[in-house]
Amino acid sequence: MGRLVSTEGLTEDQKDILKVVRDFVDKEILPVATELEHKDEYPTDIVEGLKELGIFGLMIPEEYGGLGESLLTYALVIEELARGWMSVSGVVNTHFIVAYLLMQHGTEEQKQKYLPRMAVGEVRGAFSMSEPGLGSDVSAIKTKAVKTDDGYEITGQKMWLTNGGTSTLVALLVKTDEGADSVYKNMTTFLVEKEPGFGETAQGVTIPGKIDKMGYKGVETTEMILDKHKIGADQILGGVPGKGFYQMMDGVEVGRVNVGARAVGVANRAFELGIAYAQQRETFGKKIAEHQAILFRIAEMATKVEAAHAMVVLAARKKDSGERNDVEAGMAKYLAAEYCSQVVEASFRIHGGYGYSKEYEIERLYREAAFLLIGEGTADIQKMIIGRSLLKDYKL
Repeated sequence: MGRLVSTEGLTEDQKDILKVVRDFVDKEILPVATELEHKDEYPTDIVEGLKELGIFGLMIPEEYGGLGESLLTYALVIEELARGWMSVSGVVNTHFIVAYLLMQHGTEEQKQKYLPRMAVGEVRGAFSMSEPGLGSDVSAIKTKAVKTDDGYEITGQKMWLTNGGTSTLVALLVKTDEGADSVYKNMTTFLVEKEPGFGETAQGVTIPGKIDKMGYKGVETTEMILDKHKIGADQILGGVPGKGFYQMMDGVEVGRVNVGARAVGVANRAFELGIAYAQQRETFGKKIAEHQAILFRIAEMATKVEAAHAMVVLAARKKDSGERNDVEAGMAKYLAAEYCSQVVEASFRIHGGYGYSKEYEIERLYREAAFLLIGEGTADIQKMIIGRSLLKDYKL
């Protein structure tokens, strides 16, 4: 363990959790990650190990069977998992966002129904906002829930569901006609239950199959097609329609902290690989780490890893304090993702031709870093959020 990404002010419990996770990553994830990633194979054994460690219930309150930890603890755990293999952190993240939505916005009945089983990984969560034609413009969703005599019928097509196949509970954002004068008040989050797998996984719910991706493999990303899926009003998150957009944006804030943490983990691993290789490879009669150009590159990589980690910690701590962290989460996600891409590329350059070989881990990280530039909102979306908020704060 080097000096990078250390965090001041942690409790003994937090330190113990991180040590256990770090050991698990070193022993159970790093040795198999690249092989599983190249096969695009779901990390079943790793996921079972995470269940045993209690990671699926990390932030779920103790009264519902979880560990009751903070967002900061969660972010630091994600840094460790992403250092091993980013896809593993993706398995946990969408599950966590659904649990968070239930914790913050669910009825007591919904919490009792789902959180204890989510804490042990029996119920696995996914959440869905995006659709094929809208990207980051959430207000343009077309999937719609129509009222019926005994509840609602949902019809539409959703896109980019992480854990779309393995999940059994999907937090689904749809349009509902609540008669409000704002599109944002005519959206509702439904808790859709389904079976794991592909094909028709519930009445009127089809998961067609895995989307083939350049990276972020192992964990499945899917579409979700709904054709008059019948659902009761008791499956509306919080029990009241029309609040879906605000609920989802709350979840996205913590999701952006997660993506920032993932970026720190990937960047940290790229730094580890780069500085190790630079001390082994020789050119012109000396280790390449002794060449000034490589030494400067190592210094820049380490500085970027540290800066990104500091932003993620700041954003997590602000949310833990009960404040909104939309600006800080946006800054953390934007900075960490950009720096991750730069650090991975720098490590790739240090590796030279070997970095282009699939035998070397940096090749996998190079493809993973690209996802972080777009996941949970692109850099441009983050800058819009940050800029608009700053204009309000500094209004003349």
